[in-house]
Amino acid sequence: MYCPFCDKGESESFLRSANFLAIYNIAPVLPGHSLVIPKRHIESLFELTEDEVAEFMILGRKVATLLKKAVDTDAFDWAIQEKREAGQSIPHLHMHIVPRKVGDLPNPGDWYQELEKSELHIDSPNRKKLTPEEMKKIVNQLRELAAKYDINN
Repeated sequence: MYCPFCDKGESESFLRSANFLAIYNIAPVLPGHSLVIPKRHIESLFELTEDEVAEFMILGRKVATLLKKAVDTDAFDWAIQEKREAGQSIPHLHMHIVPRKVGDLPNPGDWYQELEKSELHIDSPNRKKLTPEEMKKIVNQLRELAAKYDINN
């Protein structure tokens, strides 16, 4: 079975650790929408060791720290969907980190339900996808910002 996350390499990431990559979502729900993914194919959080769970979350926190600077916010939604029944559309573990701002969605506390009802659904194939050029530009901007603020890998 083809997995689009297994094709992601360090050249497409803007932060990384030994076992994980931070990538920009190809179809962001809101500006800054990023993902943390394992480098190896893993479908479930339960497949990670305790040390890997810590590394996964630490990289996620670094991503959020970077996104605070990039989109000027300190509010985030963090989401992991475990299995198809929970909304996981790509069977490869991934954590969504979605920066939030006042007024970005009609009901901020109901963000996931709002997304489920709209074409913005967090894993919807109907969301507008970024072009390779747009993606490259955003990833380069995030890398530069990470270097500027010394948010290291």
